[in-house]
Amino acid sequence: MRMPSFYRSKDFQRMIVGVVIGAIISWLTFLYIFGEMQEEQVTTIRKQQEQIANLEKEKNIWQEDYKKLNEKNKELLTVQDFTVKITNASKYKIDPLSVFEAEEAIKKEIDSTILAKNLDELFNNRALLIKLIENKQIEISDRKYELKVSKFILYTTVIIELELSLAD
Repeated sequence: MRMPSFYRSKDFQRMIVGVVIGAIISWLTFLYIFGEMQEEQVTTIRKQQEQIANLEKEKNIWQEDYKKLNEKNKELLTVQDFTVKITNASKYKIDPLSVFEAEEAIKKEIDSTILAKNLDELFNNRALLIKLIENKQIEISDRKYELKVSKFILYTTVIIELELSLAD
């Protein structure tokens, strides 16, 4: 049995031509749709690049403003409150009321020196403040005591811890 030769048949030739023309049309359709999608992607990417560039500029502006504001605030920090505490009063058997009165007397002494002062200015003059406190003798229960600064913490709240020693 012999297979018929289809290449001579007009119907087969029309089918092959139809397949080839369909392949060409589908390829052209594919190229058109792919090109449109790529063009859309390129415009989206360009818009996003512009948006990223604008956001980075805006971010840099905000960061610069934030840094300037931080520097300005750092310069403007002032002392809001301060505490004075005598730590070794129990060693000399001093009653708590006398300790409180002594702490308040020291607070009154240095109140105008510390409160509402710029932290930078106070930091530069901290040695002078410590000497002011240490050169002061305080009288508690008919005894004179000298003060020694054991801890000096400087921030918006200044914390001063003092130790007592008997004066000569």
